[in-house]
Amino acid sequence: MTDGTTHATRPDGSTTRDRIEALLRSRILVMDGAMGTMIQRHTLDEAAFRGERFAGHAKDLRGNNDLLVLTQPEVISGIHHAYLEAGSDIIETNTFSSTAIAQADYGLESLAYELNVEAARLATTAAAAWSERTPDRPRFVAGSIGPTNRTLSISPDVNDPTFRACTFDALRMAYAEQIRGLVDGGCHLLLVETIFDTLNAKAALVAIQELFDERGIELPLMISVTITDRSGRTLSGQTIDAFYVATAHAKPLSVGINCALGARDMRPYLAELSDIADCYVSSYPNAGLPNAFGEYDEQPDQTGALLRDFADSGFVNILGGCCGTTPDHISAIARAVEGVEPRRLPSRASGASRFSGLEVLTVRHDSNFLMVGERTNVTGSARFARLIKSDDFTTATEVAVDQVRGGANLIDVNMDEALLDSEQSMTHFLNLIATEPEVARVPVMIDSSKWSVIEAGLKCVQGKPVVNSISLKEGEADFLDKARTLRRYGAAAVVMAFDETGQADTIERKVSICRRAYTLLTERAGFDPHDIIFDPNILAIATGLEEHNDYAINFIEAIPAIKQACPGVLISGGVSNLSFSFRGNNVVREAIHSAFLYHAIKAGMDMGIVNAGQLVVYEDIAPDLLTRVEDIIFNRRPDATERMVEFAETVKGDAGTTRAVDLAWREGTVGERLSHALVRGIVDHIEADTEEARQGLGRPLDVIEGPLMDGMKIVGDLFGAGKMFLPQVVKSARVMKKAVAYLEPFMEAERQAGGGTARSQGKVVMATVKGDVHDIGKNIVGVVLQCNGYEVVDLGVMVHCDTILRTAADEHADIIGLSGLITPSLDEMVFVAREMQRRKLDRPLLIGGATTSRQHTAVKIAPAYDQSTVHVVDASRVVDVVASLLNPERRVALDRANREDQAALREQYATRQAKPLRPYDAALANRFQPDWTASDLPVPAFLGRRVLDDIAIEAVIPFIDWTFFFSAWEIKGRYPGVLDHPAYGEQARQLYDDGTALLRRIVDERALTLRAVYGFWPVVSDGDDIVLSEPGVPAPAPELLRFVMLRQQGEQPDGRPNRSLADYVAPGDGGRQDHLGAFAVTAGIGADDLAAEYQRDHDDYQAIMVKALADRLAEAAAEYLHAEARRQWGYGRDEALSQGDLLHEKYRGIRPAFGYPACPDHSEKFKLFELLGARSIGMELTESAAMTPAASVSGLYFAHPDASYFSVGRIGADQVERYAVRKGCPVGDVERWLGPSLAYDAAPALA
Repeated sequence: MTDGTTHATRPDGSTTRDRIEALLRSRILVMDGAMGTMIQRHTLDEAAFRGERFAGHAKDLRGNNDLLVLTQPEVISGIHHAYLEAGSDIIETNTFSSTAIAQADYGLESLAYELNVEAARLATTAAAAWSERTPDRPRFVAGSIGPTNRTLSISPDVNDPTFRACTFDALRMAYAEQIRGLVDGGCHLLLVETIFDTLNAKAALVAIQELFDERGIELPLMISVTITDRSGRTLSGQTIDAFYVATAHAKPLSVGINCALGARDMRPYLAELSDIADCYVSSYPNAGLPNAFGEYDEQPDQTGALLRDFADSGFVNILGGCCGTTPDHISAIARAVEGVEPRRLPSRASGASRFSGLEVLTVRHDSNFLMVGERTNVTGSARFARLIKSDDFTTATEVAVDQVRGGANLIDVNMDEALLDSEQSMTHFLNLIATEPEVARVPVMIDSSKWSVIEAGLKCVQGKPVVNSISLKEGEADFLDKARTLRRYGAAAVVMAFDETGQADTIERKVSICRRAYTLLTERAGFDPHDIIFDPNILAIATGLEEHNDYAINFIEAIPAIKQACPGVLISGGVSNLSFSFRGNNVVREAIHSAFLYHAIKAGMDMGIVNAGQLVVYEDIAPDLLTRVEDIIFNRRPDATERMVEFAETVKGDAGTTRAVDLAWREGTVGERLSHALVRGIVDHIEADTEEARQGLGRPLDVIEGPLMDGMKIVGDLFGAGKMFLPQVVKSARVMKKAVAYLEPFMEAERQAGGGTARSQGKVVMATVKGDVHDIGKNIVGVVLQCNGYEVVDLGVMVHCDTILRTAADEHADIIGLSGLITPSLDEMVFVAREMQRRKLDRPLLIGGATTSRQHTAVKIAPAYDQSTVHVVDASRVVDVVASLLNPERRVALDRANREDQAALREQYATRQAKPLRPYDAALANRFQPDWTASDLPVPAFLGRRVLDDIAIEAVIPFIDWTFFFSAWEIKGRYPGVLDHPAYGEQARQLYDDGTALLRRIVDERALTLRAVYGFWPVVSDGDDIVLSEPGVPAPAPELLRFVMLRQQGEQPDGRPNRSLADYVAPGDGGRQDHLGAFAVTAGIGADDLAAEYQRDHDDYQAIMVKALADRLAEAAAEYLHAEARRQWGYGRDEALSQGDLLHEKYRGIRPAFGYPACPDHSEKFKLFELLGARSIGMELTESAAMTPAASVSGLYFAHPDASYFSVGRIGADQVERYAVRKGCPVGDVERWLGPSLAYDAAPALA
């Protein structure tokens, strides 16, 4: 050993595998449960995690569970023994995060090897003791290899999808160090677990195989993936079968699923894995799903019963537990599966070739011909080459998308161009298309004549790719070396019919070379025959050289001979090579390709590299052209070439096949056309179709209640089933509104003549409550309800209680819905509920909005009103809730369940409120106290305020965090990953396209105006107050204003301080001058006018989009302005942050906003607006301190290096009383503004 350590006694890998396999054939083996759950039970503090050895370490170590093998080994050993006593056959080492990469967060990367050795030693010692105690039940140790906190397939930078926080090689090296430690510590097996990105797992698998080869050993390998949600995909987007295909080359002892899901939700994916896996199958789920407090409620007997079902169903060979499971759970599992027959290994041979991107591509002997898209090849596509050489990778990605849309089953990527850094270009492009879901779905063919480029590509692909190509050109040794490398990465190989003497052109040479390569690959390199794709060389014909005339027919006739000599292989070829003599004449080239493929496919050709979008149908080739094409393909006559060349002159042209928009739906009945338009949000033909329906049905009302409502019912059903998403539903509503608007004049004429009106499912009055101006979510809910046949009376924003209740009475509303965003709205909702009770109303009350919650509704609102008061978390739930409330029988059941749930929430809240607070004086004494004598206190470049009257929208767009744009539409997931989401990625991409299209209009037409005001002032802290002075006045300057701040009073863990924002400002008695920044910015000027324009056109979709984009631009402008403020303040002048760094706030300083967790009192905003003169740029405050326009942001700038965001949390009456004195206002007013923060019940507020 070069590191000076000695190997622990290490079990022989083959002996271990034989012993474990013998056990697996006889019974289900049991793993251990959660290590982290058990460690938490020990309630170790920071000192315990540090131990003596790391007492002086510079970084916090609490939470670094892996370190406990060195600092608290008896704790870890005790957990191992507890699981072994519970019945575990296999326990894991405490090394989930014991790589240098993961440990770097704690500054302990140098300990990686030691951590793994010691963890393995602790586990194997415990296992050996129990093996001796129960010799009939030997125990084994699996070395835990976690995924790290990096991902190789996803960019952490929202502005650069090609960026990776770590390289494949760096991750492979980190894994190699971990694996050495686990092996040297004596592990019996290796377990690569909790895989959320298959490319990360591949780095581990490569490192494992390299160590095995280096040492001449082979330990049994277990692989376990994490399915992140009910979509059935990994975090990086792969399906369970695509994952298995990408990792099966490692020949694991077992493959399985762990973490993220409980057993109930895991079952369908485990069943799928069990059906396709050729090895043993494992499962160790969480103890159900976590509750609202992150805890696991599933009891051991429940877990045992669920896993018994897995066993009875024949899914598994190995069972255990993950998050939330304990020795009690493991004991219950062991009892539950005792005596149950284990899953039997399938005896079937594969019989198929399988490749994968995010999804699997299976090729059987009876499969259709596969097309490999050729246009992402710089040597075969002039356009693609031009785009790559001009560094326009984004447009180049569109070429790949077009290939897939044109029918490509794989895409061939080649970057072999002399002026390119081919390795870098391959890496960049593969990383980019990994974010393009249409392309990432299909497998990649990594194509290069340079081995270094192929290796670079292999390090970017999480699926199972195909490499194009290897050959015997450089001899057997080189061929086998490259083949073994491909095998290690899990890639299939295109093998050229090429040997040391050159490429094969005759049938005999093609078959001979392929047979030789086949023998080497299957017998010496360990290749599965189904991973071999022979390319027997498609060479140019009709060149004028007689020796070239048989190239096409030789290829075709060699196909069956190769397949007979080499069972299981596929045959492929580069089809465009064939017609090289006719380059520039697409009509002829396409005819040659189609005719050749027609005959080659009949002979057994499985796949080919073609332009997937430009293949004419064989039967559509003109007869005179086809005759001449087949003459040259089959070399049927000596003058075939001359005849083809002469004929080609008569059909010159660029007749590349193009795809047309599918209008087949226009052939349906008018009802079918209307349904299609509604479901797909197509407005192009809606007026004509509506008129046709009116003519056919006679009455406009019959059109609404007939085909239009039938179509909307389909929309509602699809939305309820999760098969449509909010943006699509809003588009459907746009179609419906346009149809109804067209019919309105006809209905008005009928009404005047005594006709009727449309029937409604029910009527809902909705409003954003008094003092609040935010309505995006409410508008979406209204659209969804309308789509499902309900009549919605939307009163808009800032609606007074009396207006809401009078309207509900006048309209005979069935339900009242209240919405709000800012915290004062919560008190207003309580007031509305009390008023409904006082007026003895009996209508159900719905509560929704960003600051609302089930708990607040249960604790504050529901007790004020006797009737059903239901919190609706988002628009996807509202239809079911409203339908239930309007159905007498279902309302009883819903009301009962809702009241029980709210009672439980109130009980939980009471328990939380009972937790003691520190007295305010004690909290003040435990303040955050930096060393102000050594603190850097930068001086701003100017003092006072500055106005930015018209910020360029283009400058702000790069700062947009699109994640929250999708959240506004209730599409959950971080951007850009949400675009690849398996369930709603397509809708997310469409929404993004629509949003960016509208954003372009906003920019081009200057439809929105972005304005801001910001500035800096001299400042000191005075207790928990921040005192601003007049700028430019000699000390002691007069006080300008005072921001009154709150302080945390909750008990803080690990001796942390009770913080207030005032702590980040230098005290007045310290002798040093500090400064504070303040800002207000709006992107909402013009938003209401633009939204109204769309509403006049009955286009709710674009109207809501306007407001959602304005919100994002306001937040982006705030981030843009903060960057400018940091530069003006000096400390940010040398920042070199990426856009991703900015979005993740990786800079010095903070910009808290009044009304948010660190300063929850909205009323201080009035002082801020006075200070900034915010009204001069068109901003105002409502009585509840909501900003108008709604798309606005304001707050303070703090520059202290240690400034960070925090939540004040609950505060006591002692702080509230003194806070009221400092503000100079009654305690009751303070309690009204701070209601959600109070740790006690205040007297009811009156509105």
